[in-house]
Amino acid sequence: MAKPVSGAQLFTVREFVKDMPGVTASLRKIRDIGYTAVQVSGVGPADPKDLAKALRDHGLTCGITHMGWPRFRNELDRVIEEHRILGCRHAAIGSLPGEYRNAEGLDRFLRELEPVAARLTEAGIDFSYHNHAHEFVRLGSDVWLGELYRRAPASRLKAELDTYWVQAGGGCPAAWIRKCAGRMPVLHVKDMRMTPEGAQFAPIGEGNLDWPSILKAAEDAGVEYLMVEQDNCYGADPFECLAVSYRFLANMGYP
Repeated sequence: MAKPVSGAQLFTVREFVKDMPGVTASLRKIRDIGYTAVQVSGVGPADPKDLAKALRDHGLTCGITHMGWPRFRNELDRVIEEHRILGCRHAAIGSLPGEYRNAEGLDRFLRELEPVAARLTEAGIDFSYHNHAHEFVRLGSDVWLGELYRRAPASRLKAELDTYWVQAGGGCPAAWIRKCAGRMPVLHVKDMRMTPEGAQFAPIGEGNLDWPSILKAAEDAGVEYLMVEQDNCYGADPFECLAVSYRFLANMGYP
């Protein structure tokens, strides 16, 4: 089985990609670090054709996107066209509004998901759900996220687990990766370090997560991309944080 490829989640450098000049400069830095793929998320207004050209010019592929759920529900034709232009087969949402975060909200999301996922599938695009910690609220004998993946077939819904948020929700990242084996094209890799003030985001390898177990589980689960994301760099250069993460993953055998 092929090893997953390490990519950079552009949300990490969102302050630098608010316009096309910033996107171009940021993609150059990301490619210079060594990454060959990115996740398009947090980018300011940009023509998809300009973005696709900038990716090609810098030898980068778009592994997956993040868009808001309203765009999938209300602008699906445009969303499909944007993915076609970007040459991207994987789409995802980064979160759902708060009203979905209970049993009734889960029912609602599953109802809304079916027609969206069906259209995306027809277009050759799959659809993934990205978790935070709140999806680990218990619903009877399971948690919200577990119920979601139990009730939604893998043909309609993929998983984009986030290692930091699984840990923050009280789950074991490696165990959840194994649970989602075969339905997870992309894994968000994000480390957690502890400070006297509590948990913080950290470059991969500078926190407390068990990366040998996580990476082995990801490879066994058929993950295609390890997308590096750091929500907050606490004053450090986000590109340097991406570089630290890349060097760690490359040294582990996942460039």
